[in-house]
Amino acid sequence: MKKIYKIALGIIAFFLVLLISIPLLFQDKVMNLVKTTINNNVNAKVDFSDSNLSLIRNLPNATVQLYDLTVINNAPFEGDTLVYAKEVNLKLKLTELLKNTSEQLNIQSFTIDDALVNVLVNEKGNANYDIAKPSETEETNENTSSFGFSLNSYAVNNSTIKYNDKQGKINLELTDFNHTGSGDFSQENSELDTQTSTLISFGMDENTYAKNQKIELDAILGMDLTKKKFSFLKNEVKINNLPLVFDGFVQVNDDNQEVNINFKTPSSDFKNFLKLIPEAYTKSIANVATTGDFSVNGKVTGTIDDTHIPKLDIAIQSNNASFKYPDLPKSVQNIHIDAQLKNTTGKTENTFVTINNLSFKIDEDTFSGKGNVYNLTTNPKVNADVKGTLNLANINKAYPIDLKNELRGILKADLHTEFDMKAIENNTLNRIKNSGQMEVNDFVFSSEDVVNPIHIKNTKVNFTPSVVSLTKFDATTGKSDLNATGTLKNLLGFLLSDNKLQGDFKVNSNTFYVSDFMEENPSSKPEKETSSEEKQTESLKIPAFLDCSVLANAKTVHYDNLTLQNVKGRLLLKDEKAILQDVDAAIFNGQIALNGEVNTQQKKPTFNMKLGIKSFDIAQSFASLDLLQSLSPIAGAMDGKLNSDIDLAGSLNDDFTPNLTSVSGNALAQLLTTTINPKKTKSLSLLNEKLSFIDLTKLDLKDIKTFLSFKDGQVVVKPFDLKYKDIGITVGGSHGFDKTMNYNVTLNVPAKYLGNEAQGLLSKLSAKDQQNITVPITANLTGNMTNPTVKTDLSSSVAKLSQKLIDQQKDKLVNDALGGLLGNKKKDSTATDNKKEETVKKVTDVLGGLFGKKKKKQQKDTVK
Repeated sequence: MKKIYKIALGIIAFFLVLLISIPLLFQDKVMNLVKTTINNNVNAKVDFSDSNLSLIRNLPNATVQLYDLTVINNAPFEGDTLVYAKEVNLKLKLTELLKNTSEQLNIQSFTIDDALVNVLVNEKGNANYDIAKPSETEETNENTSSFGFSLNSYAVNNSTIKYNDKQGKINLELTDFNHTGSGDFSQENSELDTQTSTLISFGMDENTYAKNQKIELDAILGMDLTKKKFSFLKNEVKINNLPLVFDGFVQVNDDNQEVNINFKTPSSDFKNFLKLIPEAYTKSIANVATTGDFSVNGKVTGTIDDTHIPKLDIAIQSNNASFKYPDLPKSVQNIHIDAQLKNTTGKTENTFVTINNLSFKIDEDTFSGKGNVYNLTTNPKVNADVKGTLNLANINKAYPIDLKNELRGILKADLHTEFDMKAIENNTLNRIKNSGQMEVNDFVFSSEDVVNPIHIKNTKVNFTPSVVSLTKFDATTGKSDLNATGTLKNLLGFLLSDNKLQGDFKVNSNTFYVSDFMEENPSSKPEKETSSEEKQTESLKIPAFLDCSVLANAKTVHYDNLTLQNVKGRLLLKDEKAILQDVDAAIFNGQIALNGEVNTQQKKPTFNMKLGIKSFDIAQSFASLDLLQSLSPIAGAMDGKLNSDIDLAGSLNDDFTPNLTSVSGNALAQLLTTTINPKKTKSLSLLNEKLSFIDLTKLDLKDIKTFLSFKDGQVVVKPFDLKYKDIGITVGGSHGFDKTMNYNVTLNVPAKYLGNEAQGLLSKLSAKDQQNITVPITANLTGNMTNPTVKTDLSSSVAKLSQKLIDQQKDKLVNDALGGLLGNKKKDSTATDNKKEETVKKVTDVLGGLFGKKKKKQQKDTVK
């Protein structure tokens, strides 16, 4: 007995070794066979990164595993990936491993996991999935292998299928796609049992008709492979949770397909309507009380080819229905739905939707609408009416909408519209017919996009074919109030197409706080949610769709720490720009005029402005405006009035203030009746101490004009002149926005202010000559505004004076001598001789004094 066990164990061990070693021996051959078979049958490049062959996994069959399978298109989709699959498993008989590459490879089952299928149809109608090579006769196909299917099951798991038809302008996307099927494809007549679940998104002509709608399908297909006819034997589909049962068939012919399908809801309970809406919007409907009915019945019959689609007749109906959620205080009653989707010719352009009635009632408010849409696939033509009253606060009291922000107000509407899409796109007014009005009272709206809730006390809108008129708009937000009227020229073009929103408005306000629209409301979030990163705001961006003009008139505007009075002007919003025209306001006991623009076309907003400043209070304006402080820091020590014309350009920070390091431009400034207090700035205080003969508080600054230019954070002040008594002063230099400075102050100082030593030098000159003698003194202001350095050449002023007097007396001596030699011949010679002697004596005395040749006592009395 033991011997039998040993033999049995030996045989088992032998087969185990055989099962393990055979894949090692045949793996390369099998992989080459699979790859060659695929590439010989498709017009594309098929490859995989790794593979594995197992004889144990599905005994008595072999399993081939392919990893990172890719199917790359050839022309006209050269390089595009048609299929990527993370893993593909093929099951086939062991005998298939012994075949040559020229023989047919038969596959029993396969699974595809984590795949992405990207189907493309270009403008010419070429499809990238059309990669199968044409079949050939056996005589011409001796060296070409092909697949054979004896499938009994297959599966596609956790995959995505994308379909983009540029010719038909159709986009279809299936995500979370899971599909299984089982049957016997080797029989001419068999049944295929399938289960499918996916999320479907569908769009056409850039319009989205479905977004992540849940579809579940259980279908048993009767397959007649000889006639290529597939019949729906027992089938149920769920759209979201709406169940539909259907039957019929699809017949595949050589040049078309015949379709005959009927479907309907299995019951008429109104809960079917709630099941049609995604669960994210309906919550649980298990305990919802309903009355009335809801049904969907449809037929799809006809032929599918290059020019036809099946005829459609789908009806959706509900009569006198209602529903109430158990945890909500109100119900929706008197629900009537009568809608149809039809196509009676099989031509795509003849598909239309008719809504004969759509109405409901909440409390005593009734809202209803009707209309139709023709030419769905070509040029949709809309004819619709909406009428009723709706208390917006009742919406989430009757239906479980999770509103993050408050919504309330009374909406009244009585509107009629008739248009076609091409008329909207081309703004063909004679084919756009609007009439009616809409009114909203006590409307409150808030969201994450607005800082404070907007409370619209009353607004009225009138609709006409050419324009939409805002006849009244009275609203508040935060501490601001707004009152507006105006017109919109193409509201439908903006809402239904990619046209810009064109408008012309007049806006009035008694009090307007810019922070109500631009700053984050600190109380809107808990403290733990307002991190430093979250507090960073996005850069200012003006929407590209705006093409509006706003004529504004505000009595008081608050911006940061500034208060402007009687603000008037025009604001143009166009091409992602805000253009200011003739904006005028009172501020700092003066006036300011603005013209220019803010451009947000680039990621970093820029501005280009012209400012006209008239009679600004210098102390107030320089204390409040960083820009003025940067342009002229010393002006902070001044009191009085300022006129200025400033041209400047640069970029904006995220808080919409100018980035000073980027600012460039120039300014012409004029001071009016201005005094200066040196103690307010350290540099002027030091200068005042260095120059004992001058009192800066008594400077004459009236009508002083100066020109400034600034770029790259540097301000250059063109030299300008001012006066202190009989002292002429010239100031010029530069400073940086970083507070560094380099200024020169040149003073033409009369010699009489230079002390006793200078007075001694002047004592021998006439009073008239003494008054004409001035000495230039230079003061240099360098360093930093907060820690300046002031240097003067005052100590060398006496030496300058001495040299100047020597030069003057030399010139005078020469001129007098030449005058005596060349002129005055007719005068008395005695008088002339006396005059010459006096002149020579005077020059000698002066020169003697200059060169120190007087007596020591005299020198001591003169120079102290």
